[in-house]
Amino acid sequence: MNQTANMPTYKSKTVATWAALVGGPTGLHRFYLYGFGDLLGWLHPIPTLIGAYGANRMAELGQDDMLGGVLMPVLGFMLAYTMLQAILYGLTPDEKWHARYNPTLTDSSTAPASGWPAVIGVVLSLLMGATILMATIAFSGQRYFESQIEEAQKISQ
Repeated sequence: MNQTANMPTYKSKTVATWAALVGGPTGLHRFYLYGFGDLLGWLHPIPTLIGAYGANRMAELGQDDMLGGVLMPVLGFMLAYTMLQAILYGLTPDEKWHARYNPTLTDSSTAPASGWPAVIGVVLSLLMGATILMATIAFSGQRYFESQIEEAQKISQ
């Protein structure tokens, strides 16, 4: 019988941070931390694909496509959400990380520290997440006010 099959694997905070940064919209970070049986991990691609479909519609049909304008912000909010997850993973203190994701670790003082790669992942996630979130909010606000102007013009005629 293989003893290593029953042993829990070590979960690295750095790997989780970068998995959320690079593959967050596909649920990669959730699969890394909780395995392929994680329901939330499998739900991540749905809003990502819905938003990508909206972006594709707007690229093909132009900015006047109402459905694309409604669906595209879903992608932006999903990307911003996964960047937030990367920030939360990277900023979790090592002791709390090991208590939550590596509970079988006997001595947390001998556990490897996350170091600079996790910090760099947090900084990149913050830059990308803030940019994506602000762009999504600006786009959504613009679409909302344009639709209000169009409705006001219909009423005034």
